[in-house]
Amino acid sequence: MSKTLPVPGPQPATSDRIAAMLRVDHAGEYGAVAIYKGQQAVFSRSVSTRKIAGQLREMAAEEQKHLDGLDRLLNERQVRPTAMISLWNITGYGLGAVTALMGEKAAYACTEVVETVIEQHYANQIAELDDGEAELKATFAAYREDELNHRDTATEEGAKEAPAYPLLSAVIKAGCHAAIGISKKI
Repeated sequence: MSKTLPVPGPQPATSDRIAAMLRVDHAGEYGAVAIYKGQQAVFSRSVSTRKIAGQLREMAAEEQKHLDGLDRLLNERQVRPTAMISLWNITGYGLGAVTALMGEKAAYACTEVVETVIEQHYANQIAELDDGEAELKATFAAYREDELNHRDTATEEGAKEAPAYPLLSAVIKAGCHAAIGISKKI
């Protein structure tokens, strides 16, 4: 009797749940990069907003690293990105530009709310993953730590002092949750 040897090739199929996680996380990081670009487009024009422009540049660079890592994971695991990526780019940039035009506190409020939703999302995913996905858990944990730092910076800079903060935060939070739900499937 001959023994069947494994055929070298791609990794085993990614579960539907992990594929959805990666798709959503990729969309979220893509949206975060777009938000920061929209905010930078407004704040990089004035010497008086140099501080926030610098902070946004640093945060955008970290989000871009997350996006690059998720691009790699999507390719490795043969997971398609969300079909909504172009819309998330437009809405993210628009959200960033609009909140920046409302002022620094509103831009910080946007960051505080978005990063809170994202870090909670990563925390839930980390708790859900089993030990067989230790590398993915570690990646998500590292990304979550960056999101927490962004949120804390925004809070320290007065995010909750933004005009109409309760309304602004509720609208942004609802938008984030809607984007998460849509990106899981589409």
